[in-house]
Amino acid sequence: MAGSLNPDRSEWDVIVIGGGPAGETAAQYATRFSGLDAVIVESELVGGECPFWACVPSKALLAPVHLLATGRDLGGTRPLLADRHLDVDGVLNRRDAIVDHFDDGRQVERALGWGLDVVRGRGRVTGEKTVTVDGRTLRARQAVVVAAGSRPHTPEVPGLREARPWYSRDVTAVHEVPRRLLVLGGGVVACEAATWLRALGAVQITMVERSTRLLTDQEPFAGTAVADSLRASGVDVRFGQTVTRVERPTINDSGVGRIHGGPVTVTLDSGATLRVDEVLVAAGRRPNNEVLGPGEGRPVDEHMTVEGMPWLYAVGDVSGESYLTHIGKYQGRIAGEVIAARAAGRSLDEAPFNRHTDLVRRGAAAQVIFTDPTIGTSGLTEAGARRQGYDVETVEMDLSQLDGGRVLRDHYRGRTKLVIDRRTDVLLGATFVGTEIAELIHSATVAICAATPISALWHAIGSFPTLSDMWSHLLESVDAQRMAASRPSP
Repeated sequence: MAGSLNPDRSEWDVIVIGGGPAGETAAQYATRFSGLDAVIVESELVGGECPFWACVPSKALLAPVHLLATGRDLGGTRPLLADRHLDVDGVLNRRDAIVDHFDDGRQVERALGWGLDVVRGRGRVTGEKTVTVDGRTLRARQAVVVAAGSRPHTPEVPGLREARPWYSRDVTAVHEVPRRLLVLGGGVVACEAATWLRALGAVQITMVERSTRLLTDQEPFAGTAVADSLRASGVDVRFGQTVTRVERPTINDSGVGRIHGGPVTVTLDSGATLRVDEVLVAAGRRPNNEVLGPGEGRPVDEHMTVEGMPWLYAVGDVSGESYLTHIGKYQGRIAGEVIAARAAGRSLDEAPFNRHTDLVRRGAAAQVIFTDPTIGTSGLTEAGARRQGYDVETVEMDLSQLDGGRVLRDHYRGRTKLVIDRRTDVLLGATFVGTEIAELIHSATVAICAATPISALWHAIGSFPTLSDMWSHLLESVDAQRMAASRPSP
């Protein structure tokens, strides 16, 4: 049975605040086999941040950048591409087509086709199983799921807010490429955006990062590889500095993705002054926890239930676990399955791999950062594992001479690292750096999630000559390290 858009009713079994991937998934899994009904409450575009303003458009912008970079590094295509540049209008038009020209009609029809109702408006939990949407009161018979996402964080820098800087939405929906740009931050958004804006024609990009490296949540060599690549492309990467003042006398209402006014003067704590056409603030995000109402600030358990409120669930960014779309969808599946089970009076499954428990919080989350080189990670870094008390063994490998890499690029650059628990001999984490490693990271995620022993992985042979062949080399290095360590000292 199809759902309705803005139906004239006030009660459902399940109310979901937020129509992004996490919320959509929670609503679908709660209702698909249970006989329950649900409504999605969304104040902006149904589909959420990811398909319109984040993951999807950013990767659409980066795909041509990667293709051109690879073509310039292959004998046979290098002479054709060495002095060629991207067709900027073509790249932006393709991005617009991929995001459906910022029209959520397809996403709405999909939700309605699943039998879900959709109410447009800003929702907030205002009481037990009660949600207020722009003055309209909705009530849930079973559960409320909050999947309200997050918003960019703005550092407290004098003049920064007033200057109307760019945020992640501006840079993924870019329509006007700034000639001179200052990027505040060194995380994923900062690194990916600097990569595509430089390729799209930004002449002067300055990245200001207060720490000593980029991508501080990753293995150090990953951030170093990205910093080296950005610098080689002409980006000025500055570590250990912060912005102390921003001044922009002229501001306009040009819209998302267009330059928001006249030149900007930026002062750094080093005393240096920069004059740029736009400032991109990429200093992290903050969850929209205020939507949780009385549940704000309370932890979420392994079933995605807000502590002390068995009818209230939080998934995605507001769960406090991760800002990754695929993790939000995973949490949505768990919440939906738990809601359906509880509504039917069934006990929650406690088997080792069940559908009612968030196992990713144990450390099996994967992420891909689509810079050049690409960064793929799964599980824990060495530092993260040691913080959790693991006795770890590590092995690293330079991928520049791997045959699977050499056939992809003439000058393949890459590195990989495994983090192993000495006590159980299972993989805790993996980091891959290099061209075309994005699809490779899932093999590590499977091994980590399943707690596969290293002795078993030894028999999972990668195809030759592909990048997956690196697994054999890595495990041979583990053997070599262990044999060397077992030899008696001379």
